[in-house]
Amino acid sequence: MAFSYTTIISNEGNKIVQSGVYTNTSGSTGGDISAKMQVVEFVTLQPKGSAVATAFPVYNETLPLRGTAVTIVTSSNEVGCYRFTGH
Repeated sequence: MAFSYTTIISNEGNKIVQSGVYTNTSGSTGGDISAKMQVVEFVTLQPKGSAVATAFPVYNETLPLRGTAVTIVTSSNEVGCYRFTGH
């Protein structure tokens, strides 16, 4: 089971935006994405595919999140994009 992700950090006004691509392989169904901000206020997850997703990815956290990682749960072997906004 393998979960990996990429990260790009930018600013929008006084907010920090972290975005990237998550990838599950070998039957993996999610994992932790390290948050590069003190507080995560908003999470968006979007699966990639050529058809309508049968299950949508979710985050397993209570927002606002003060911590170091956001746990996501996805379909097996799913690839998609994520975006965190916070400060």
